[in-house]
Amino acid sequence: MEIWIDPACSKCRNAVNLLDAEGASYTVRRYLDEVPTEDEIRAVLGRLGLEPWDITRTQEAEAKELGLKEWAREESSRDRWIEALARHPKLVQRPIITADDGTAVVARTEEAVRDALGRH
Repeated sequence: MEIWIDPACSKCRNAVNLLDAEGASYTVRRYLDEVPTEDEIRAVLGRLGLEPWDITRTQEAEAKELGLKEWAREESSRDRWIEALARHPKLVQRPIITADDGTAVVARTEEAVRDALGRH
């Protein structure tokens, strides 16, 4: 199991604390320092069953600068969104846990973290 975090994010810290409390075995990826490639983002999206716009933090200053709210949310725009997430990792929703069974969850709630823990 791997968790993508920003240590400054309270939801990330809460998720890590819960994983620790449950004795989970996991790897931490500080995704702002170790930026995911476009291929890694595609793989995580596949595991999440989501589209890139579903995991984009559109309220971030960088999102506003790029005008993301105006970008089309359709298959033909998918690569453009993924490229933006790879170039601007702050835009990636966090934390993301990749579970042992090949799936992933956006772990913003205790419920979502527990869901990831239950996936074997």
